[in-house]
Amino acid sequence: MKDYSVEKIRNICLMGHGGSGKTTLAEAMLFNTGVLDRFEEIKRKISINTALAPCEWNDHKINVIDTPGYFDFVGEVKQGIRVADAALILVPAKGGVAVGTEKSVAYAKERKLPQMFLVSKMDEEHANFDEVLQQLVDAFGKGVVAFQLPIFENDKFTGVVDIINMKAKKFDKDKIVEADIPAGLSDRVSEIRDVLNEAIAENDEELMEKYFGGEEFTPEEIKRGIRLGILDGSIMPVFCASAINNAGVRLLMDAIIEYMPSPADVPNEIATKPGSDETVEIKAKVDEPVSALVFKTIADPFVGKISLFRVFSGTLKADSQLLNTTAGKNEKIAQIFVMRGKKQEPVQQLIAGDIGAVAKLQVTNTNDTLCDPSRPVELKKIEFPEPVLTMAVEPKAKGDEEKISSGLQRLIDEDPTFKVTINNETHQTLVSGMGEQHLDVVVSKLKAKFGVSVNLTEPKVPYRETIRKKVKVEGKHKKQTGGHGQYGHVWIEFEPGETEDLTFEEKIFGGAVPKQYIPAVEKGLRDAIKKGVLAGYPVVNLKATLVDGSYHPVDSSEMAFKTAASKAYKKGLAEASPVLLEPILHVEVYVPDSYMGDIIGDLNKRRGRILGMNPQEGGIQQVVAEVPQSEMFKYATDLRSMTQGRGYFKTWFERYEEAPAPIAQKVIEEARKTMTDDDDED
Repeated sequence: MKDYSVEKIRNICLMGHGGSGKTTLAEAMLFNTGVLDRFEEIKRKISINTALAPCEWNDHKINVIDTPGYFDFVGEVKQGIRVADAALILVPAKGGVAVGTEKSVAYAKERKLPQMFLVSKMDEEHANFDEVLQQLVDAFGKGVVAFQLPIFENDKFTGVVDIINMKAKKFDKDKIVEADIPAGLSDRVSEIRDVLNEAIAENDEELMEKYFGGEEFTPEEIKRGIRLGILDGSIMPVFCASAINNAGVRLLMDAIIEYMPSPADVPNEIATKPGSDETVEIKAKVDEPVSALVFKTIADPFVGKISLFRVFSGTLKADSQLLNTTAGKNEKIAQIFVMRGKKQEPVQQLIAGDIGAVAKLQVTNTNDTLCDPSRPVELKKIEFPEPVLTMAVEPKAKGDEEKISSGLQRLIDEDPTFKVTINNETHQTLVSGMGEQHLDVVVSKLKAKFGVSVNLTEPKVPYRETIRKKVKVEGKHKKQTGGHGQYGHVWIEFEPGETEDLTFEEKIFGGAVPKQYIPAVEKGLRDAIKKGVLAGYPVVNLKATLVDGSYHPVDSSEMAFKTAASKAYKKGLAEASPVLLEPILHVEVYVPDSYMGDIIGDLNKRRGRILGMNPQEGGIQQVVAEVPQSEMFKYATDLRSMTQGRGYFKTWFERYEEAPAPIAQKVIEEARKTMTDDDDED
């Protein structure tokens, strides 16, 4: 691949709802540039990773960044869009605008990226360009303008009308042939041309005057007005193609070069100096000090770690030394390469605006900045959403724990939306992700890359136990055998306490229990509260007061008093109206207005208490509620299906409260069954 100047690079992020044809389009583009020898439809599953497809076209380099459309892989989309200068959003000619289209536009706007739409799959039966165009205008405003209209002959997509140049272009095998605009389309073309002229005029006072004066724009003025409008987001052009037939794809590639910005056209990146709020302007110029952001990490079992980066300034050379400002350490850059899918093509250098990869970095992870030590800067990090679904991981084979642990650790490096925690109380390894499909992919990767098989199960709920009334009980431990015996004797009052932790007091008179044994009584109780008498869950909000007891001058010991305290505990808790407590979560759900009824009804079914509703921007409502944790495991999946993927939620632990009798009964029965099973195994 030859060297290009910054002005001749285009970084385009392909986005859209799942199944809109992004990967097929990327492959058609590679085929057109001679990178793929043949182009065929691969019976494919959904894409789950962001992939790079750099290609050379008309003396330019287009870095195509192909992102997944399925919502579980939003982290991949965020990575792709962080290093793009423009978004190409695909909308199928049959399906039209979907939730994924709305989300793609929202992500692009968040990053202030210029957007263009491609009405894809024009070859499919019942493809309707006009209907999709209208949906786009209705959804995203009058800045959405058709730059092409499809031409059909005998229900076959055979060409397009180029609105800008007022010419028809017919597809003739691998060639594009100019023709006259079909008579039946001329009125529609004039109408769209007017819409376009108005949009162009709005970006320039001089052009506005010309427009209202009824004067024609020159081709140069049209081009300038379009580029300005696309750059500031006031014009969103619409093209059409059938990637599977490679019809219209070459014209789309021409349009990307013609209208989409190069890294030199977009606003400069603003970085900060490490450890301060002081900002530094990063210019996309080759002679600036180098700075690059690692936006994605691939855990390859053979090559090791591959770090994908974009150079934001300067020239990044192979065999150089850079500073990782995030880790505060130097990093040796050996061979650099460009990635095309999984293939690696070595290069000597990459300039500002370009995208590449490097293997085996020692201290560098996703979101780290690599830069020239003479100008330490930190580039803006990608903000990843928090995981919404947590499951427990269980090995299918005994003894695989170590392999699972190291495999999961490698996958965390690769995917910042994936988290792993160990729950010390339930002794479960918990994995959290963006949805069921995301966690299924993690399980498949564990098997494929690291050779271990696991099952995903619902995590155990960390219940608690406490008491409701005050009791006074005796605990006695007495053993007389040959030699030293054991003797410990206590009277303890148990009552509901004020704090979650055990409150221990002693009111001993006359040395009934000698001072040196009192800490042993407390220790015995502290060990005992790890397991309650109902279902074996930890006990909270308990106050214990040692009020009396007796001892034996020879046979008493710390161990004996510890055991006596433990006996008093078991007896006392059983008599003090023990109850089961369940964890309650604070839940905030964000949904479009129209879903409010369904959401509130569903939260009520989950035994939730609605605390309030607050209108947000853009017709979104926030529902605030408290819901038992046991009712929230599959909420991410259910919310997605109730709102077609438009809703999202946040939760955190709020407090414990008494579980209703039927729920408590069920939990206690389950726990006792497990305890019995464990005893049987022993």
